Amino acid sequence: MLWAGAALAAGEENGAYRLGPGDVIQISVYGEPDLSFERILIGESGTFPYPFLGEVEAAGLTLAELKERLYRGLVPDYLIDPKITVAIVEYRPFFVNGEVKNPGSHPWQPGLKLRQAISLAGGFTERASRSKIYVVHADDPDHRRIRVDLDYRVRPGDTITVEQSLF
Repeated sequence: MLWAGAALAAGEENGAYRLGPGDVIQISVYGEPDLSFERILIGESGTFPYPFLGEVEAAGLTLAELKERLYRGLVPDYLIDPKITVAIVEYRPFFVNGEVKNPGSHPWQPGLKLRQAISLAGGFTERASRSKIYVVHADDPDHRRIRVDLDYRVRPGDTITVEQSLF
């Protein structure tokens, strides 16, 4: 078990959001309606289908990195100098289980703290421990439970577990 008060994911401390499965993005290519999409879901494998390029790997990339990947894929075989914009339409959710009133998935928002996430989940139950709260990051292949406090900054895809208090 690890302790991580307000720790942030690598790359998130400078505001660089990393895309992952479950994010919904918008891609616009100026003057190219066949290459522009209002909503594209990044699939479980971290990819999405895109014309001419096939499956595009998006997981772990920032919006700027994905834009660059699309640009490099389209130039010079398909377009000369495409004007591409990529935006997030919907962030992937986080999950809360254990001693909260409404466990389940909830929409993530930038800057979300654990105390706010607990509120989104209906608040603590009477038996909830305020100190035995754990998180498992979606991108951790070992699925380690990390002990966090109420000031922890929630990451998209996190699974938060609120343990039961002994008293």
